[in-house]
Amino acid sequence: MDIVKITGDIISLDEIAKSVADPKAGAISTFSGTTRDNFEDKEVKTLAYEAYIPMAEKSIQSLITAARQKWDDLIHVAIVHKIGDCPVGETSVVIAVSSGHRVQGLEAVHWLIDELKVQVPIWKKEVYTNGGPDGTDGGEVWKANNTLP
Repeated sequence: MDIVKITGDIISLDEIAKSVADPKAGAISTFSGTTRDNFEDKEVKTLAYEAYIPMAEKSIQSLITAARQKWDDLIHVAIVHKIGDCPVGETSVVIAVSSGHRVQGLEAVHWLIDELKVQVPIWKKEVYTNGGPDGTDGGEVWKANNTLP
């Protein structure tokens, strides 16, 4: 069972982790991305996410399908991403994977978040309280979401 959701609601890591639970699973691996309060000496007030939801959900489902081909031990996969404002400390994305063994689940979660940031059409804007890109207070910048380590 796969869960793919783009939502304007607050995301609960616990609820999503519970949604992938299965008696056959020896592990539930998760990733929770949250808004931090800084970026390159600028104070971040909030992140704002936008997406073309049908395309983003289709892209996420394709990633899950690819992950299942790479790691055959995956049981359930859930990926939930927030759109709209995401203030400091709030969760913007959760990935949860149940698997028979931990290694495949952990590797899959790592791969899924990296690929989501590169492939899925979700756009992120950073809104600053100070140190905007033009040197004045505040400001905002659309950020490319293609960061692989």
